[in-house]
Amino acid sequence: MLEILKSILFGIVEGITEWLPISSTGHMILLDEFITLDAADAFKEMYLVVIQLGAILAVVILFWNQIWPFCLPSGNNSSGIMGYIRKDTFIMWFKIAAACIPAVIIELAMGDKLEEMFYNYQTVAIMLIAVGIIFILIENRNKGQEARVTGIPGITYQTAFLIGVFQLVAAVFPGTSRSGATIIGGLVLGLTRTVAAEFTFYLAIPVMFGASLIKILKFGLSFTGNEALILLTGMATAFIVSLVVIKFLMGYIKKHDFKVFGWYRIILGVLVLGYFMVF
Repeated sequence: MLEILKSILFGIVEGITEWLPISSTGHMILLDEFITLDAADAFKEMYLVVIQLGAILAVVILFWNQIWPFCLPSGNNSSGIMGYIRKDTFIMWFKIAAACIPAVIIELAMGDKLEEMFYNYQTVAIMLIAVGIIFILIENRNKGQEARVTGIPGITYQTAFLIGVFQLVAAVFPGTSRSGATIIGGLVLGLTRTVAAEFTFYLAIPVMFGASLIKILKFGLSFTGNEALILLTGMATAFIVSLVVIKFLMGYIKKHDFKVFGWYRIILGVLVLGYFMVF
């Protein structure tokens, strides 16, 4: 029962931090320093990634109409199979695929080595502070400027790929925040906050499913009953919390900028460095 309660806490943290640009991986690494699951190291390594599937399912549910590329033809549509396809949605997925290329290459080539090198509190704290500062600087720079891209269809393949390059930083350095890096990339490249956030959500679907699949394949399917229950509890909690957080964030950024998240990152990063220097 204690491990189930711990998994609920991990699910809450995952559901909140996966979508707010404050680094879910960073928070999960830090939480694991204080509240450790009583499980094998191999299971915990897999758990901290696969729990994200619960969060991504919330995106699928909330944005189903925007991401599902098939439809029923209307009226006397005689265009054959093309009448069942939403062309704009298919094009969007091709752009998302372009954005995934940089992270996929690095993950396949150096995934395990990067975890050994950078998955520690020092890297998390430094990147929390650095990206927090970047958020504040970019929002100050963009103040009063009109964004060039006001809808998902306005994102070009080149822009999508460049957003993927920004995402690459998060794949290398925990504490960066995958959503934070892609949102920053979107803002730098002229997207509105809403479009940058939406594209970040859509981009998370293949990225998280891919990362989870890799971890599950490495771990194998030999779950014990307790391990399966712990994992499913964390995923279910992350799903429920994500539904609330995504709706909150989309409403919040319509009236506010991202600077509050930047200040939060800076304060948390300083506290983390201070804590581990003392203890």
